Amino acid sequence: MAADAVNKVSIVISKGSLDSVYPGLIMANGARMEGIEATLFFTFFGLEAIMKKRADKLKVPTVGNPAMHMPSLVGMLPGVSGFATFMMKKEMDKLDIPPVGEFIEMIKDAGADLYACKATVDMFKLTMDDFLPQVDDIINVGTFYEKSAGAQIIFT
Repeated sequence: MAADAVNKVSIVISKGSLDSVYPGLIMANGARMEGIEATLFFTFFGLEAIMKKRADKLKVPTVGNPAMHMPSLVGMLPGVSGFATFMMKKEMDKLDIPPVGEFIEMIKDAGADLYACKATVDMFKLTMDDFLPQVDDIINVGTFYEKSAGAQIIFT
């Protein structure tokens, strides 16, 4: 790689909605396909993406999301978020973008490291048993910075 080329990225995923998790997963996958080291650090509601019970149940937010091009009042109606989620998953399926759980497995198999934020895990009273088997460990932010030495840090 050239001297100015990116050779290591650390991606922080802090939100748990479908439209917030996928960008980080896509960037991590792309990094690994280019031979770039990739570390994913899941914090706050981003933990939803690596939780066994929730990874494949993430939704698209319709309230307060200006990209939905609808009034928040409409987004609050029953079923609107579910319908938006269904439509987004349908479009992603057409592009062969896998569901979150499968995507995380692919990224791990490609050599990425996946970590859960200790402070958030403690705050939500979670344990390693709550997470997908691809999660390497629960680490604090200091350890994340150590693992990210020399990396471009990306916050999604």
